[in-house]
Amino acid sequence: MKSAVIVFPGSNCDRDLATAFEAVSGSKPAMIWHRDTELPDDIDLIGVPGGFSYGDYLRSGAMAARSPVMQAVAKAADRGAYVLGICNGFQVLTESGLLPGALLRNAGGHFVCRDVSLTVENAQSAFTSRYDAGESVIFPVAHHDGNYFADPETLDRLEGEGRVALRYGESVNGSARNIAGILNEAGNVLGMMPHPERVIEPAHGKTDGRRLFEGLLEGLLARA
Repeated sequence: MKSAVIVFPGSNCDRDLATAFEAVSGSKPAMIWHRDTELPDDIDLIGVPGGFSYGDYLRSGAMAARSPVMQAVAKAADRGAYVLGICNGFQVLTESGLLPGALLRNAGGHFVCRDVSLTVENAQSAFTSRYDAGESVIFPVAHHDGNYFADPETLDRLEGEGRVALRYGESVNGSARNIAGILNEAGNVLGMMPHPERVIEPAHGKTDGRRLFEGLLEGLLARA
């Protein structure tokens, strides 16, 4: 598996995501600085990590979405590479136009940091293939701007096309229809606010996140 993790000024979950990629695949990902304009040839998987890119100034993810490397990320996504955006990475993917909608300030205005229950809505994507549809899993969240918003027409389209991958089991941050993660139309780009990379081994207390990375690896092996 040839993978890469994008690093923006302020990223603080990039090493966690790189560790998860390596723990499942056995291969170290390339760490790509945001000002780079190219990705490694034939990249299979790109991680856009959580953190506070550019200190979350202006609007979370808005400045990072204009980083030079994001054009290369979009190009790789167009040819079918998997792109996983987590937390701030989800914000970056919506701000860059790779996913629809936007992430707003949490309802109530408070930072939320705790484990949450999620329902797997779509188990057909490579990201979710190791889960069962309707299965309940526990992932941690840690965000201030995780309130997913889209207009009703977009929400209906996401629901109708099976692009809601994960849904909160409760109202965590005010997200429309309790959406926690969505897929792009082709199914190779996933944005999600919860952190699967923080629950991949028993030392983390839970392992529900590991299957997400295992599913990606299986998807890539099936392509080979």
